[in-house]
Amino acid sequence: MQTRFTPAQLAADPDLARSETILRKCVHCGFCTATCPTYLLLGDEADSPRGRIYMIQNMLEKGGPPDAATVRHVDRCLSCLSCATTCPSGVDYMHLVDQARAHIETHHRRPWTDRLFRRLVTGVLTRPRLFSLLLRLAAPFRGMAALAPGRLRGLIEAVPRRLPARSAAPTASPTPMPRRRVGLMKGCVQPVLNPGIDDAAVRLLNRLGVAVLQPDAPACCGALPHHMGQTDRAHALARQQIDLWCGILETTPLDAIVVTTSGCGTTLKDYGQMFRNDPVWAERAARVAALAVDVSEWLDRNWTDLPLRPEAQGMRVAWQAPCSLQHGQGIRSAPRRLLGCTGATVVEPAEAHICCGSAGTYSLTQPEIARKLGARKSAHLEALHADVVVSANIGCMTQIAARTRTPVVHLVEWLDWATGGPFLPSAGDGNRPPQG
Repeated sequence: MQTRFTPAQLAADPDLARSETILRKCVHCGFCTATCPTYLLLGDEADSPRGRIYMIQNMLEKGGPPDAATVRHVDRCLSCLSCATTCPSGVDYMHLVDQARAHIETHHRRPWTDRLFRRLVTGVLTRPRLFSLLLRLAAPFRGMAALAPGRLRGLIEAVPRRLPARSAAPTASPTPMPRRRVGLMKGCVQPVLNPGIDDAAVRLLNRLGVAVLQPDAPACCGALPHHMGQTDRAHALARQQIDLWCGILETTPLDAIVVTTSGCGTTLKDYGQMFRNDPVWAERAARVAALAVDVSEWLDRNWTDLPLRPEAQGMRVAWQAPCSLQHGQGIRSAPRRLLGCTGATVVEPAEAHICCGSAGTYSLTQPEIARKLGARKSAHLEALHADVVVSANIGCMTQIAARTRTPVVHLVEWLDWATGGPFLPSAGDGNRPPQG
């Protein structure tokens, strides 16, 4: 793609210079349109990656306030990154759209209701205690979601059908003569919606001879405000996360920082890029990024055979790959291999590469599109007639569980149960996932 940035523009802003390099890789081939969820639904070129790239280029070259159409179509992007997986030219769409959102946040004046809503979403979700309190206050109104207008309906629909009990798991687990030692990132949203995921991860890792250190205080990685263009807020939260882990590493060597929420993992792995121009934080950020691994990635590298429950053998398990895992981190085969190790029959839905519509805060900011994508994904999963749906991201799990009768559990919950752990709370009250 030919660009028309001035030398002065590129010299003044390293982020703009990187965007120009990304833009030049695009050859307008259109392969991305075939895998873009919003183009699939809306059929509008402006709601395809190629169309958005044109608008982003024009916006960044002109500088200043973007037009309303550009804001609308960039806002509709899920950042699922399916286009990046498909692109034969290697266009780094993730960093390009992040730059576009930061520019919009800085130069565009949204209506006051929109500004308030977006600040409320990131302000609440990144504060676990406040988020938990508001969820419990909103729970009685969940059945009235269909009566609520617009985004309010999306907020009410996001309330889980059943709020989990608080976790009683230890924050640090003693393991006799551990073969490895890892840190487990706690995060912000997942401990509120399903604390049992990290409990299962600790039990499973211990069973594999891995000692687990989990810091007491939850800390948001910055992903939610980052993908809404709130750069200052995102960087402040990321610095807290970097401080947390670098402080631990000063006294406790770790083999990895394990993440059980793939959306967070994608951001942690990008800390080196996020702070690449910051002389104070660049080295520490890169150190944390280099240690960050998704739990499926770690388990796949370090898996050893464990005794298996006979009940797990031959169970039909539907694997729902989160976009942040398969596209954001490029992890595709590891979860399937792990599920296969339990003796399960692993199946995947049609359009496995298409987003479920959760996409961080997308189901709240773009509820209509998110609802259609969620229904589409859930229909494909139900068509598999699986005993259980397994995923690896709390947003995907919440989005799908609200639209299917099939139990939805996290990968580590399944692996923990299959290798001797307790029953799956997400799958009902029995001692095994219910059979279809």
